[in-house]
Amino acid sequence: MLSSAPSRLRTLAPGEHLFRQGDPATAIFRVEEGLVRLERRTVDGRLLVLHSARAGDPLAEASMFAGAYHCDAVAAEACQVRVYRSRDVLAAFHADSAAAERLLAHLSRQVQALRFQLELRNVRSASARLLLYLEARADPATRAVDLGPQLQHAAAEIGLTREALYRALADLARRKVVARSRTAGGGHMITIIRKPAQP
Repeated sequence: MLSSAPSRLRTLAPGEHLFRQGDPATAIFRVEEGLVRLERRTVDGRLLVLHSARAGDPLAEASMFAGAYHCDAVAAEACQVRVYRSRDVLAAFHADSAAAERLLAHLSRQVQALRFQLELRNVRSASARLLLYLEARADPATRAVDLGPQLQHAAAEIGLTREALYRALADLARRKVVARSRTAGGGHMITIIRKPAQP
């Protein structure tokens, strides 16, 4: 989607900012390795994760026509990020309408994902919210989801504290709705076993 535009590679350490809210929006990005989160603090100090971008995902493309970034972008782990100047991307899109169409399709999928995230945050039960999240991310063949080594990233994505997510996972495992295991890389692998019984 962005390959026809010139770019440079940037390396980020865990916790390092790619950009901060209010910085001039002069570039968009693609994550090559690692995980970058778009996040914002509420007035009472709570962390809201707006989006998590993994390897292959574009990032901050919604800011291409904005004067400033509307949130922070923070490396959740060691990352490599490709940086594209917005003006170069726009020039490439003028020359390649298929690339522009691919970006439009990607943005449409992001809108759907954001609507799902809003729907999740309206689910009061932490266990039900977590199960919906797992069902949306599970591999269709294995019904498994690798939540990575740090569960607080998944917790922030769905608007739960880490402690609430741990309790919800324990509840789903106790009711034999999910099974938990660890990956070779230390990630939390969650496999959906069955639908919970209706109350």
